[in-house]
Amino acid sequence: MNPSLENLQLYPFQKLARLFEDLVPCDLSLTPIGLHIGEPRHSTPAFIRQELVNNLEGLAHYPTVLGTDRLRTSIANWLIQRYHLTAIHPDTEVIPVNGSREALFAFSQAVIDTEARQAAQPVVVCQNPFYQIYEGAALLAGAKPHFLNQLAENAFSLDTTQLPDSVWKRTQLIYLCSPNNPTGKVLTLDEWRHLFDLSDRYGFVIAADECYSEIYFDENHPPLGALEAAEKLGRHGFPRLVIFSSLSKRSNVPGMRSGFVAGDASILKKFLLYRTYHGSAMNPAVQAASTAAWNDEQHVVENRKLYREKFAGAMRILGDTLPVSMPDAGFYLWLRAPVGGIEFSRRLYQEGSVTVLPGSYLAREAHGIDPGENFVRIALVAPVAECMEAMERIRDIAGKF
Repeated sequence: MNPSLENLQLYPFQKLARLFEDLVPCDLSLTPIGLHIGEPRHSTPAFIRQELVNNLEGLAHYPTVLGTDRLRTSIANWLIQRYHLTAIHPDTEVIPVNGSREALFAFSQAVIDTEARQAAQPVVVCQNPFYQIYEGAALLAGAKPHFLNQLAENAFSLDTTQLPDSVWKRTQLIYLCSPNNPTGKVLTLDEWRHLFDLSDRYGFVIAADECYSEIYFDENHPPLGALEAAEKLGRHGFPRLVIFSSLSKRSNVPGMRSGFVAGDASILKKFLLYRTYHGSAMNPAVQAASTAAWNDEQHVVENRKLYREKFAGAMRILGDTLPVSMPDAGFYLWLRAPVGGIEFSRRLYQEGSVTVLPGSYLAREAHGIDPGENFVRIALVAPVAECMEAMERIRDIAGKF
């Protein structure tokens, strides 16, 4: 067996199950409310479901890894409109993938230069806290993860000075999530400019995870994207930049496992070769439904209205009791707990039948601190009334401290 498997930690939700093993909810009359998993629970639009049904005959054929022209063109058109791009070529700069998660993992396996390990172990840089796939992908590619702490006192900004030049020289890949999971922070154009400068200096690839890009609160100010930042800064062809996006959150179809990667054509050419051997081709019916989803914006606008309502209610209910603040985007509250995040999660589960995720389960100790230790992540994915009931329970329990 691959010895690197021994370096993987339990996945956060496995840790959570163990955390609650000895607990029994105090009030069995309370309906349990789960806000720990970032799984959208709004209804899947009817037209997407129908498109799946209409294209079931596609199951009789092997799909190609590159997907259909129609799907890639719909994605390219969406990217141009969403991020004000001059152009993006659907044949060379876009690849459909089975959800952003599998592509984020596979990308590290394709990018990391294993021969470089003969001189010094390659480095993959991640924000901290972070989506656990990044760390697992780095470890199983034979790289060493290094972390950039995101701290509330620094407005969760990206501080690259936390890592010395000796680490950046070994860096081959950096995973960035904007809007961020779990902090909700959106990278600014100046932060992207700095990252691109570092990429030019040290030659590493940027993997930009943008699966939360379409959950935001001002219809006139969508979050800045990595490709958009590159174009604004004159980086034609998106050198050493690949973005990862998904329909899961945007269109409430996590079970479809549908997303895409886009960016540097030279990198995607090699990634496509890797995926050809990997066997990662999207179901033909899912491709047809995905094409329809990327071609429609109205259902996404309606989706955002529900999240705006939930966040407004959460701010109103929690504001007098807890130091809660709006994220830039996304559907998470990254909430500083009145006690340690683990203890607060246990109390919410036992006393309020509300499940949230301790922040330390999404972070690692780095540079002498664990940036998730005193936080919990709350996913506002349940229906509005259910979320508001959970906020009231959280407020009441927090008020006891």
